Amino acid sequence: MSSPPPRTPPTSDLPDWLRPLDRALLDDERLQRAVALRPGAGARAAAVLVLIGEGKQGPEILFVERATTLRTHAGQIAFPGGANDPGDVDLIATALREAHEETGVDLAGIVPVGALPPAHVAVSGFDVTTVVAWWRDRSPVGRADPREVASVVVVPVSDLTDPANRGRVRHPSGYTGPGFVVAGHLIWGLTAHLLDGILDLAGWQRAWDLERRFDIPTRYLTDRARGRGPDEH
Repeated sequence: MSSPPPRTPPTSDLPDWLRPLDRALLDDERLQRAVALRPGAGARAAAVLVLIGEGKQGPEILFVERATTLRTHAGQIAFPGGANDPGDVDLIATALREAHEETGVDLAGIVPVGALPPAHVAVSGFDVTTVVAWWRDRSPVGRADPREVASVVVVPVSDLTDPANRGRVRHPSGYTGPGFVVAGHLIWGLTAHLLDGILDLAGWQRAWDLERRFDIPTRYLTDRARGRGPDEH
């Protein structure tokens, strides 16, 4: 199941701020560009959920802080998600199930909108499909599974696109990529690549200093999986 899940039927009641992203998720050329640096490799399927709701400052995106005891990406900021299970009817179901298990979000208030093509993650050996959804009816969220999640963070898009919070990171392996500093956390690696792609597709990007560099905190450099390489994150 390494291919993207089928697109859900068009949603007539999407808010105006989400419609440009909805349209962009139908543009295959733009979608392929969003994952061009690490296209799917036919590996085991997984999915993450980019859940976008509306807050006081406009659109907001939900993230989880991964538990420090996890084998890969410990302590890092990520989208909720995980491996496809045999009981999941598709990768949309995988992303929704994982988000509920990790954050307790009420799935009845979520409307799937579309998905990016799968992106390969060498350190975990998964092809990860990014499912984009509208958080139509907000519900309480929190650390539903302490074994996997240290905290849940909902970040305004205006903070993510603020030039003061944008930069690039370099991993000791040689990996370089986008970075976002928000609420005391660094978003980097696959999550930052996917986030950068979503911001592009939605038309939410703002110009920022491409020369700014962020150091990766030592606490993020703790992966214990084999097979790490320059695209490990």
